[in-house]
Amino acid sequence: MYAKKAELLCPKCNSIMEKVEYKGIKIERCKKCKGIWFDAFEKDELKAKHGSESVDSGDKDMGKEYDKKKKVNCPKCLTLMTRKADVRQKHIVYEYCNACHGVFFDAGEFTDFKERTILDFIKKIIITI
Repeated sequence: MYAKKAELLCPKCNSIMEKVEYKGIKIERCKKCKGIWFDAFEKDELKAKHGSESVDSGDKDMGKEYDKKKKVNCPKCLTLMTRKADVRQKHIVYEYCNACHGVFFDAGEFTDFKERTILDFIKKIIITI
């Protein structure tokens, strides 16, 4: 007999996270606030999949409210997570675990992460000049 693997709890609202799969990539999404947990490298793998923003089913306004919670622990290893800004889109700030390299996006952030706007492109050009 095997022990049941513990369910992940959301680092923002402490609700149970459900497993979600999109084109072979498995992630966890909070049942309440709809934040998304990515194990190491999953966010970039999922970003590359056409239509994957559909996993980000939460309300972005609710996500902005939960984003105000600054100190959160990793749902996998319980290490205090660091807030990081995306390299290409500085307005996207997510939580990163320095120990297991997982990432947590609040509702709406993954959709924003996937969409690069013309303004993002112009900012990149200006910075490189």
